[in-house]
Amino acid sequence: MRRSAAWLRRTEGGFSYLMVMVTMTLMGILMTVAAKQWKTMVQRELEMDLLGKGMEIQAALALYSAAAKAGRVTPGEIYPHTLVELTRPPKPFLRKVYYDPVGHGEWELVRAPTGGIMGVRSKSKLRPIKQNNFPLPVRHFQGKSTHYDWVFQHPNPSQGGVLRSTMPPSSAAPR
Repeated sequence: MRRSAAWLRRTEGGFSYLMVMVTMTLMGILMTVAAKQWKTMVQRELEMDLLGKGMEIQAALALYSAAAKAGRVTPGEIYPHTLVELTRPPKPFLRKVYYDPVGHGEWELVRAPTGGIMGVRSKSKLRPIKQNNFPLPVRHFQGKSTHYDWVFQHPNPSQGGVLRSTMPPSSAAPR
């Protein structure tokens, strides 16, 4: 009788150890899946923040240019030399100078031929999750391969007039 009790304890000990190992392995797999989903959720939030802040800067650049040209006969657009100029009173066009949410720092500035800032872009070279269904002001981002390719600028390439003017004359004519 004593012999069977000792034998039973040895087999139960191995079974418990095996169950603990299986449980730990399953927990590791589930935590890996959860971490990947969490990373995707965070990237989606950062991309939405990038789109929001970028479109706000793009609109501020357009308003700045329109206000600077008001009452003047000047060819082309007028751009600020710094983003801080967009926040200055008496009429600020931007609430504050935002940082790049995806690149985690300063924006890369897109300079106009005249030297002002005509746009901003993220410094991030990551592949965006969002590839289509962009808002109208940035619908030209469709199919871009990195966040760096998302350029928020004025004049906006998504505007109809800019796109039509870049088409060759033969394809723009009605048939």
